[in-house]
Amino acid sequence: MIHPRNIVIAPIITEKSSNQVATTNTYTFKVSINANKIEIAKAIEHIFSVKVLGVNTIRMVGKPKRLGKYSGKRPDWKKAIVTLREGDKIADFEV
Repeated sequence: MIHPRNIVIAPIITEKSSNQVATTNTYTFKVSINANKIEIAKAIEHIFSVKVLGVNTIRMVGKPKRLGKYSGKRPDWKKAIVTLREGDKIADFEV
């Protein structure tokens, strides 16, 4: 099994994700591109000691970028939106 810290890379803290935390108790994370929903749920439960009710994943495509005559692309990545049980909270998202 992959270590939970290798699955969950970082929280995504934006204005939209903060509103989702306040209204629907959902949290947004940047996760490993190879992780599935079951692995993500187990990793969140292990790291933060909460109960996960649901996981939605989104595959984000990297943007094309240019620097002078050189062109390239940012890497693809995966975003997970995790719904927690009522009453559970993650302290890193609290403002």
